[in-house]
Amino acid sequence: MAVIAVVGGPGAPGATTTALALLLAWPLQPGRKVLLVECDPDGGAVLAGALEGRVEAVYGLRNLAVADRRGLLAQTLWEQLIDLSPDGRAERLLLPGLTDPTQAPGLAYTWEPLVETLHALEPQGYDVILDLGRSGATGPSAVLARRADVVAVTLRTTLRGLSSARPRLAALREDLANSGGGADALGLLLVAEGPYSASEVSREFGLPTLGLLPHAPRTARVLSDGGDTADRRFIRSELMRTARSAADQIELLTRRRRQRLAPAAQPLTPGGSGAPPAPLPLEHQPPAAGWRPAPETHPLSYPQQPAAAYAQAPLAGLAPQPAAPAPFPAQGAQPGYQYTQAIQQAQQPQYAQQPQQAQPVRQAQQSQQPAQAGHPGPGHESPGHESPGPDGPDGPDGPDGPDRIGRPGPQQPQALRPGPVRPQQVAYGEVLRAR
Repeated sequence: MAVIAVVGGPGAPGATTTALALLLAWPLQPGRKVLLVECDPDGGAVLAGALEGRVEAVYGLRNLAVADRRGLLAQTLWEQLIDLSPDGRAERLLLPGLTDPTQAPGLAYTWEPLVETLHALEPQGYDVILDLGRSGATGPSAVLARRADVVAVTLRTTLRGLSSARPRLAALREDLANSGGGADALGLLLVAEGPYSASEVSREFGLPTLGLLPHAPRTARVLSDGGDTADRRFIRSELMRTARSAADQIELLTRRRRQRLAPAAQPLTPGGSGAPPAPLPLEHQPPAAGWRPAPETHPLSYPQQPAAAYAQAPLAGLAPQPAAPAPFPAQGAQPGYQYTQAIQQAQQPQYAQQPQQAQPVRQAQQSQQPAQAGHPGPGHESPGHESPGPDGPDGPDGPDGPDRIGRPGPQQPQALRPGPVRPQQVAYGEVLRAR
């Protein structure tokens, strides 16, 4: 849905801890995933902190610089990810940061292709959280904050924390207004350590408060120095509950900004106001089906394939499905029913068309059945003798039911149907056996 940048500052306000809390508490719809990228030029802290050194430092951001020079940035990105999902479903992923601050100059020309690659993950169902640390929003990596949908600055509500953040917030606001998507992308993530309330801090800096995290050193130590993140007490802690609320506020701000940045759709219906857009080329023009409203686009979105191209080239692996058969019509409901019934009657054997000759044979058969010893009465049926039912579409002699003498219905193949059964002369006292 979005690319979120988490920015810290002097005094260790807890940007990495907040980013990890957002990663574990981020609400995920079915099919959605979230990715945390450590982009702090001063080096990453998750491998040695939350992961406690259980993963070797061979994966991470430093491998993307060489891959970018070879044109393999997008492919190498998937090889560097670590799964942090408690259940192992690869829904919450991590791209570790640098292991040495001297590796940062090698990424000077990789930051911009990297943010482009991360934005391209949105159609695949990924939300991205960028941990910019203390100095990630300035210098060569400033493009990460400029291209982010929301920039959340972590502050401690102490006098020292607020005083050191004032000049950094002013510089960041000016940079986003001049080179980014606008200063309205800024928001505050406060750690309630000092005496100042969220409303006072928001009014002082003129920025919205996206979340108010508690000052809980014991719980935060699980994210900063390692611990069991699958523990129920940690999941239900106040820190994780407020992180979930902050994630909801970040998503709300993202939707509002995209609605503001997207151009207003001009009505194209006949009689509406607004001039229609320039016509598309002939090979890209959709079929004439009336006017359609122009789709809303984001300035950072990528060009999409025209609708006509999708109609001519279906998705790979999805063959066109045959049309669904029409429902069976009721008798007399449609004009073609009489024609269909005439064809079905023409396919009936000869005895079905001569009920006067077939009826005496069956009456003689029924009259002689009680004469045999051990034969059930006329109301009972034996496997070799089945009483005739009413004719009709669902009866024994109808087009949808088998004949009582053993003729298969029209649903069986034509090669399995026997020839017409002709009535025979039955002597008195003789029982007709089914053939």
